[in-house]
Amino acid sequence: MAIQFKSQCRDARLDAIETYGSTSCSFSVFTGAQPADVTQANSGTLLVTFNLPVDWMAAASAGSKAKAGTWSGAASGGSGATPGHFRIYNSQVTKDGTTCFIQGDAAIGSGSMNFDGTITSGQTVTINSFTLTDGNA
Repeated sequence: MAIQFKSQCRDARLDAIETYGSTSCSFSVFTGAQPADVTQANSGTLLVTFNLPVDWMAAASAGSKAKAGTWSGAASGGSGATPGHFRIYNSQVTKDGTTCFIQGDAAIGSGSMNFDGTITSGQTVTINSFTLTDGNA
């Protein structure tokens, strides 16, 4: 039988992610495949980076945790570039913006983060939905 956790335990694990990340996180999207793990250097071409709202995730419920507030910023790179992966850092762009603690694949119409088209420098990129789901949910 697989290990199971009570819903409140799964929610506490998810809420700990936002506590660990802090209230001053940044978000970036790059081209290409994501690095092997979050401790590796950035890879690909940076398409967009912006600061997340202070309360960037809603409280976890039933084993999932959704984004909160507006996640949006102007693209600084790309000319019709396809998103390949995203990273979340536990510091704002105006600070070091280099300590990644969440990453995932991204693509047009698929991936852990879905985009509706390519990204071009100067366009506003808005993340409409993002949800973390606990492994036992």
